Amino acid sequence: MKYSFKTEVRGYELDSYGHVNNAVYISYTEQARWEILKNAGLLESFLNKDLLLVVTETNIRYMRELKLFDKIEIVTNIKFESPYLVFYQDINNLSDNLKSAKAIVKTVLIDKERIPQDIPQELLSLVK
Repeated sequence: MKYSFKTEVRGYELDSYGHVNNAVYISYTEQARWEILKNAGLLESFLNKDLLLVVTETNIRYMRELKLFDKIEIVTNIKFESPYLVFYQDINNLSDNLKSAKAIVKTVLIDKERIPQDIPQELLSLVK
């Protein structure tokens, strides 16, 4: 199942070269993941159960620069690769219809004592 999150490049995200700072790409992918959890109703459920979905690894490939006011879309596919929930994310520039970056983000679910937990069925349903 594919998920989509759209946003626009803002001025404070630019570096001295006039394009998006490399760290901001990671912020875009993170915001897309938050939106998926929120829209699926899982964010509130996790908070009520003192569970956290934490990033254990991020691999990102920068392909093309993004500039001020470019409209972008983060397309996310999720896979369960035990014990990880892995997010495959493409950052597409809608202004020129080209891929600007792609990321693979591994996450694990932990409780308030920082002990890894099994991925609950409601979260695995996002994968199908």
